[in-house]
Amino acid sequence: MEILTVTKLHKRYGQTEAVHDINFSVSQGEIFSLVGPNGAGKSTTLRMIATILRPTAGEIKIAGLDVQQESGKVRELITYLPEESGAYKALTGRTYLNFMAGLYSPDAKKRDEYVRRAEEITDLGDKLDAKIGTYSKGMTRKLLLARAMMTEPKLAILDEPTSGLDVLNSLEIRKLVRRLAEHGTAVLLSSHNMLEIEYLSDRIGLIVHGQLKEVGTAEALKSKHKARNLEEVFLKVAQA
Repeated sequence: MEILTVTKLHKRYGQTEAVHDINFSVSQGEIFSLVGPNGAGKSTTLRMIATILRPTAGEIKIAGLDVQQESGKVRELITYLPEESGAYKALTGRTYLNFMAGLYSPDAKKRDEYVRRAEEITDLGDKLDAKIGTYSKGMTRKLLLARAMMTEPKLAILDEPTSGLDVLNSLEIRKLVRRLAEHGTAVLLSSHNMLEIEYLSDRIGLIVHGQLKEVGTAEALKSKHKARNLEEVFLKVAQA
């Protein structure tokens, strides 16, 4: 079942076309990764799908809802975790989760369900009662990802989910992302870490100068371009 469909998507800033005629889809339980250099249009594409930016042209549908015409309903079905997101450092982790759950639902029972789920996801135990300002970057990222996952969204949009983390924390975040997909959420992510992309992704889209040049599995892309790894694939596509 397709959760996200992107059709003929364009985004212009004055005379500059940041995104040009992009088309792809993401199915339920699938992890789809957008890969490209800085300025290629990855984050712009994610923000349009997340209802933050308005497309210049084209169509985005999430679970059959038009992102531009039904943005309010769409926001109830998605979660977006940008690369530079943060949490309120003066709050404890548990207070932060309760606060965010209150934004998601007015129903007390539903809020409690969200918080319990988030607490399990973080696996921070008693550290949830410490102020977020005392957390390491890895702990903060786990908390933010738990916030993003607590509602079991139809689509999770994750921009550089392991940015700046060490190896062990990156592995933990990848496990959380994989678990999210295994529970049926469609995941759209962007990362510069090619090993991470190959480990996590069911399919990969290579975006260069605002255009989606290739879409396929890691193995199919490596085979097509006679490459040993995704970095070689990316270099060949970017330089073509």
